[in-house]
Amino acid sequence: MIWAKEEILSRKEIEDIQIARLIETVKRVYEKVPYYRNKMDAAKVKPEDIKSLSDLKKLPFTTKQDLRDTYPFGLFAVPESELVRIHASSGTTGKPTVVGYTKRDLKIWTECVSRVAVMGGATKNDVAQICFGYGMFTGALGLHYGLENIGAAIVPSSTGNSEKQIMFMKDFNTTLLVATPSYALRLAEVAASMGVDVKKDLKVKIGLLGSELLTDAMRTEMHKLWGEDMLVTSNYGMSELMGPGVSGECSYLDGMHINEDFFIPEIINSETGENLKEGETGELVISCIYKEGLPLLRYRTKDITSLNYAPCKCGRTTVRMANLQGRTDDMLKIRGVNVFPSQIEEIVLGINEIGPHYEIIVTRQDHSDKLEIKVELIKHTDNFNEITEIEKKIKNKLRVVLGLDAKITLVSPNTLQRFEGKAKRVKDLRNGI
Repeated sequence: MIWAKEEILSRKEIEDIQIARLIETVKRVYEKVPYYRNKMDAAKVKPEDIKSLSDLKKLPFTTKQDLRDTYPFGLFAVPESELVRIHASSGTTGKPTVVGYTKRDLKIWTECVSRVAVMGGATKNDVAQICFGYGMFTGALGLHYGLENIGAAIVPSSTGNSEKQIMFMKDFNTTLLVATPSYALRLAEVAASMGVDVKKDLKVKIGLLGSELLTDAMRTEMHKLWGEDMLVTSNYGMSELMGPGVSGECSYLDGMHINEDFFIPEIINSETGENLKEGETGELVISCIYKEGLPLLRYRTKDITSLNYAPCKCGRTTVRMANLQGRTDDMLKIRGVNVFPSQIEEIVLGINEIGPHYEIIVTRQDHSDKLEIKVELIKHTDNFNEITEIEKKIKNKLRVVLGLDAKITLVSPNTLQRFEGKAKRVKDLRNGI
């Protein structure tokens, strides 16, 4: 099912909408946001210089630091009196990033999430249990209103109290789960400990997962625990851009369709800032071209992906972004080798004896980087030879894929930390980090 006609427009029709909205947005932010006007003046670009989509690259980038430097409302294009909703990040590494919405912004947000939900298999007949934390985080309320808009029944259970989550799923006949991949796996574990077989005793048939990277290995693990017939899709967004609803996977699982009438994507070389060609992998940059409250231009997401403009088998013609490979700020440099945690996850989850929970620890000893990976056995064993073989298997795969040696520490089942929100699996202890 396709929710909106804008998802099946021709490339020319899409680009006509984009350039008209881009020109209007650039003019508006130049006139109404002094910070943007100063940045554009410094780059020697005026609104009248933006006449085509190819002119987009003339505009300066926007970064998270710009949001922090103008905290709280310095990048807003409307007065505070026009805002009807304000969200903010946790601000754990400095000033929080603040985002706000006008009435029209909320309508557009709901529309975008409705499209993404329908892409992911949701219908008006679903009972959707939202296991994102409600509050300043945009994920829960974003998915809530988008799913409600298509007619689904919402169970706003938030995070935590996992036993009660399972009870609700069983008693309310939940068919659709909204959660991070990590928490979805945790819920399956909790269900098993309660004597509940999620494949037989529950009716969950769709996993609408987000807020965290969903690797192919993690998707495979989801199918192992929740059943092969479960449709597990990933959707993408971030608070600065709007929240969830920027893009999402359809049932063909061949990239996440971007809502192009509201967002223009680019892929750049993260070091040089130069635009890359279709299909090349680099940093995703997004311009918000129909937001009133916070219309960010050329926002550097730090997410690593590529773009595919070919029409999808589902009938949608919107560009698809590949499943994320990681983030530029998540990349670890270990003994001169660039390593993404997602690469280690793919290796670890490919070992049959290992569960889906792991921890990456990087330290420095005698001026050399040391990599340790803690992984959790599916079944406890005291058999030394068996443990040694598992460790050797993981080490060999790491050496082949990454060219690195690592210390492998096997721990008993249910030992490593579980996460209800975004998983934090990396501890970089070099230089006290």
